[in-house]
Amino acid sequence: EFTPEGIAEVARVAFLANDRMENIGARRLHTVMAALMEDLLFELPDAREKRIVFDAGTVRERLAKIVNDDDLRRYIL
Repeated sequence: EFTPEGIAEVARVAFLANDRMENIGARRLHTVMAALMEDLLFELPDAREKRIVFDAGTVRERLAKIVNDDDLRRYIL
């Protein structure tokens, strides 16, 4: 589940990545979403709690390493 602020943060990260690197449009949004949820896809089947809420803070926290690391950002985003 995404809060409105979480959606806005995902859009902001995708926009900034497109602005700093090659602008690949909506494909960037796809890569941001994939990075955001990557580990959850493996953890969630075994988790007791199946509901996750993505607010702006959660999105920033989960994407911080990628967004702040130039080398990772170049290859992942």
